Amino acid sequence: MIFFTADTHFNDPRVLRIDRRPFADLAAHDAALIAAWNAVVGSGDEVWHLGDFARGPSDLKDTLLDRLNGVKHLVIGNNDDAATRDNPRWQSVQAYAELTVDGRPLVLCHYAFRTWNGMGKGAIDLHGHSHARLKPIPRQYDVGVDAFPFRPVALDEILASRRRGRPAPRDVSPSPAS
Repeated sequence: MIFFTADTHFNDPRVLRIDRRPFADLAAHDAALIAAWNAVVGSGDEVWHLGDFARGPSDLKDTLLDRLNGVKHLVIGNNDDAATRDNPRWQSVQAYAELTVDGRPLVLCHYAFRTWNGMGKGAIDLHGHSHARLKPIPRQYDVGVDAFPFRPVALDEILASRRRGRPAPRDVSPSPAS
């Protein structure tokens, strides 16, 4: 299965203050996000991380990537430094990607686009960066952990979220760390 996520900001204390994530401290934040990731992603699954992975030294990023299930791809975000971008644990690293999942063309970037390749032909824009603060437009989805309950999501869930509505990110309780 293929999953998407963004804006995990592991080891970045700013997310507790700026984004008001509902965790007592950074250790609880990171533990909850790791547990939530591993609860849905298996070792053979693919995860496209659309930027802003983690802050800190390369050995911390090694540990995080080793603890997270799945084959991981990075689409670079504005907070992804060389230690993140150059980590050999990523299957691929790029600033932008286009792929097809379940017959649907996708455009992946850290940033939301006003227009994107294939927009008029049904292509879907997946992004992060905005921390669930942008008003949605057709076929554009913020896949960041602030838009979904602190975990990676599959395309069918992303598309269904707009049809059925979903609770505001602040109303979603994070999964307890295991």
